[in-house]
Amino acid sequence: MFSKIEVNGDGAAPLYQMLKEAQPGEGETSDVAWNFEKFLVDKAGNVVKRYAPPTTPEDIAADLDQFR
Repeated sequence: MFSKIEVNGDGAAPLYQMLKEAQPGEGETSDVAWNFEKFLVDKAGNVVKRYAPPTTPEDIAADLDQFR
């Protein structure tokens, strides 16, 4: 759980492959741009939104109410 993994490229961990496929983001590539990029996953395991690194937890809070 705490070992280093790849999040981009051919060696990306399956979790990140799934997250990026479900929410490719904006721009030319679906790569995770920075460590603090975030994904919102609902109770059923659906990836519903992707957030840029500068997004704060307070910014995400409003979206959480939709999935309670």
